[in-house]
Amino acid sequence: MLRFLDNLQVVVYIAFILAYAYQLIYLFIGLLGKGPQGKKNAELHRYAVMIAARNEQTVIGDLIASLKEQQYPQELMDIYVVADNCTDRTAEVSRKAGAVVYERFNKRQVGKGYALDYLLHRIFEDCGDQYYDGFFVFDADNLVDARFVSEMNRMFDTGRYVALTSYRNSKNFCDNWITAGYSLWFLREARYLSQPRAQLGVNCAISGTGFLVSADVIREKGGWPYHLLTEDIEFSVSCAVEGRKIGYCGTAMVYDEQPTEFRQSWDQRLRWSKGFYQINAHYTGALLRGCARGGRRGASCYDMLMTVAPGNLVCVGMVALFLVVLLSALWQPAFLVWRALRLLGHFLAATFLGIYKTMLLFGFITVLTEWKRIDGAAWKKLMYTFTFPLFMMTYIPISVAALVSKVEWKPIRHGASQRSRERA
Repeated sequence: MLRFLDNLQVVVYIAFILAYAYQLIYLFIGLLGKGPQGKKNAELHRYAVMIAARNEQTVIGDLIASLKEQQYPQELMDIYVVADNCTDRTAEVSRKAGAVVYERFNKRQVGKGYALDYLLHRIFEDCGDQYYDGFFVFDADNLVDARFVSEMNRMFDTGRYVALTSYRNSKNFCDNWITAGYSLWFLREARYLSQPRAQLGVNCAISGTGFLVSADVIREKGGWPYHLLTEDIEFSVSCAVEGRKIGYCGTAMVYDEQPTEFRQSWDQRLRWSKGFYQINAHYTGALLRGCARGGRRGASCYDMLMTVAPGNLVCVGMVALFLVVLLSALWQPAFLVWRALRLLGHFLAATFLGIYKTMLLFGFITVLTEWKRIDGAAWKKLMYTFTFPLFMMTYIPISVAALVSKVEWKPIRHGASQRSRERA
């Protein structure tokens, strides 16, 4: 049995390396390439900007102000806010800032996906479903670079994509190791996942905020029918399965605010992990069939499959198997117990060291290449590079908790200062 576990350990390592080796290719492409470019003389399209907000009175005014300062014709942009189950002055602040506001009170259908679907139907009722060419989605805590809409419009006008994601930067990278962990992940996602995907013609994934969806897709779907806990990834997976192309615009930057407290971070990532399990349950079969198609569509499905695959649970399952063997070996001679302990210790040490080294490599490269775009002291940027792998490893207990917990959508408190507003 111990020999079996020893061999199984090797097989698991090899399987992980083979499954995720393509991301090393992404890394090299991200280092060398610049990503697709938009049209120079693009047609100016009409857009609706959608913001789903719940008790965001402290930050939503700044977001709307940054949207009002866009280097894009304001007559072609309308800003809509759905004040979703709010108990504060979010609706009032949004109206004063210049947005069209709808208030929604629904305690049964809770979550961003339901709020966006409600908002889209209200927009269609008031303006018709043919009025806009595309719909932007932002979170209330965002700040938007002044050229964001114009850059996204240039890429949208190529006609290659049904949706676009953007470069997701942070308002509060250097607040602490938690905000830096989030920020580094999103920076890495932009430079070393989205950009290489776009260069290779593989589907990108929208990531919660700062994205654009074609009105054609919205009309075809009859709104926003993505209501799982991670509705953004659900949309991305659906596009991969259906052969719809999601692109990336690296010249369009949005600043996001990250949670500063571990309790809030735990709750948010618990929801994300639970949402990934929901997607696994709903879409794994379709993704596997998509992989079998081959070509760029097959590659897109494989990439999405690896994105939502519960890899952390494999590690947890291995540990559980080792513990079962260890308990059974307690009644055996002492040398068997000792060997089982050594195998378990070796597996744990090798696993955590492997995760740490891999995440440290990605984090270090990301910090170096995105150095000028990261707001904060140099020593903090370097220090938080070393805590980034620890932040990522906290996903292991979160993934286990999500498997056995009932998870509901919870709002994240925001209120960071406009420290990055000068950049926007």
